[in-house]
Amino acid sequence: MSAPVRVWLNRTYAENVFFIDLLRAAPRPVEIHATHVDPDSPVLAAADFGSLEPDRLSPEAYVEFALEFCARNSIDVFLPRLGQLAISLRRRDFEAVGTALVCPPAPAIAVFESKADGYAAMATAGLPVPLWRHVRTADDLLAAVEEIEADGSTACLKPATGAGGEGFRVLTREPFSLRRLTGFPDARVQLDQVLAALESAPEPADLLVMPLLEGPEVSVDCLAAPDGRLLTGVGRTKDRRRRTFTTDPRYLEPTRHLIETFGVGYLSNVQYRHHHGRPVVLDVNTRPSGGLHQLRLCGLNLPWAAVQLALGEHPVTAAPLDLLDTEYTLVSGVQPVLPRQLARGWERQTAAAAV
Repeated sequence: MSAPVRVWLNRTYAENVFFIDLLRAAPRPVEIHATHVDPDSPVLAAADFGSLEPDRLSPEAYVEFALEFCARNSIDVFLPRLGQLAISLRRRDFEAVGTALVCPPAPAIAVFESKADGYAAMATAGLPVPLWRHVRTADDLLAAVEEIEADGSTACLKPATGAGGEGFRVLTREPFSLRRLTGFPDARVQLDQVLAALESAPEPADLLVMPLLEGPEVSVDCLAAPDGRLLTGVGRTKDRRRRTFTTDPRYLEPTRHLIETFGVGYLSNVQYRHHHGRPVVLDVNTRPSGGLHQLRLCGLNLPWAAVQLALGEHPVTAAPLDLLDTEYTLVSGVQPVLPRQLARGWERQTAAAAV
């Protein structure tokens, strides 16, 4: 039997338990290493070797930790989530210790570090983006909201930097009432409260304001060659709990243009929603999405394909067309966590190593 391919996932989200499952489904043995600051992370429980990593390091210090980890554990392929830009900038240093990186080149990551910068770059490249405004003051916010409302839309805001739906709020002019205390909490926030907060803030904000976009959301998972040439892309349409796959050119052609214009190599994800019925890019993730494992239903194992690319191999990337119309839903599973006493042991080891 050939030696296992040693793959490391650093601090990542819980859904990557399923990413690990796909790596284990590869035709070659794979040894999974995972690190996190949370001893209860499901990813640590799912990995072959799980350990705690240091917290609150500067980007430069984290890269040094990562280089040492790769050398000490003979890591063949490293898929970074935390510190992706700083790590990509040191790609040659990782290659020098025998580790290939599965992440885009640093310039591609840097474009989308700020959502405002990303939207500006995409608009310049002719990609379909929604109306968006980068706001820092109360006056900026009010002008943006009035412009969006004049277009017949509801305004929403989110941080200019951040992941997922962190900080997303829908702006409303309705006054707060007891009706808001019934049912479940929602994402609405009163416009006058946000304006007051901006007026009293000690420094300018860094927010993005845009229309509340229509569904369904279409999330396109991508695999590209290291130079950014798109090898495969499949969309996942989310309509409440019902999901399906799509290769509709309305989503795939802008995705190809985006990936190849900015050179977004390896695994990435482009999310679309709709404005007045027209697909527009909502977000670009220069990392695999948490739902990437769903593509196994249409015959694709993109995590393993990305590892093959990093190893200089040529993966199979075509999805069987007869499976693309499959409708499905998501069902949760159960994963045991590691014993807490073992986690405390890791903490002692980490502390000893830092001395």
